[in-house]
Amino acid sequence: MRVITGSARGKRLTVLEGESVRPTTDRVKEALFNIIQFQIEGRRILDLFAGSGQLGIEALSRGAEEAVFVDVSKDSIAVVTKNVTDCGFLKQSKIVQSDYVSYLSRRDGNFDIAFLDPPYRTGLLQKALPMTAQRMNDGGTIICEHPMDEEVPQTAGNFEKRRSYRYGKIYLTVYSRKDVTEE
Repeated sequence: MRVITGSARGKRLTVLEGESVRPTTDRVKEALFNIIQFQIEGRRILDLFAGSGQLGIEALSRGAEEAVFVDVSKDSIAVVTKNVTDCGFLKQSKIVQSDYVSYLSRRDGNFDIAFLDPPYRTGLLQKALPMTAQRMNDGGTIICEHPMDEEVPQTAGNFEKRRSYRYGKIYLTVYSRKDVTEE
């Protein structure tokens, strides 16, 4: 796994081994960043269920101002810290070991872009999505990665599903505020 483009282009990232970890493939990650390529620069990013931190790191490499990495696993947090440090993004990063409910319940500012990639088929995505929507800025975008057989809601708070993109058995579903028109 590597950073695709930007200031840390080509940098290899460490990932946890084991069946409990499922890193986003380079193909899906590249597609995700093609979807939001003009929304990243200068933005505040939330990488919820961060795992290795690759989505937040990719956003920082492409010019995001700050990324907040949240994961409940101590091992994942150690990997995120190593990857962020190796890529030179420690100053622009906030790394938090916490479950999503505790983190999203805090007042830690709002976000422009949020990545939600929880363990599949656990119900975490459906629970975290409306809580995340409450923490988004007006023009914000939430992107969820999920398997094609996992249902996602049409709406989450003030956000609605705009589009889903299929990559093999994986979907990327994009949400934005109901009152914001697509460009």
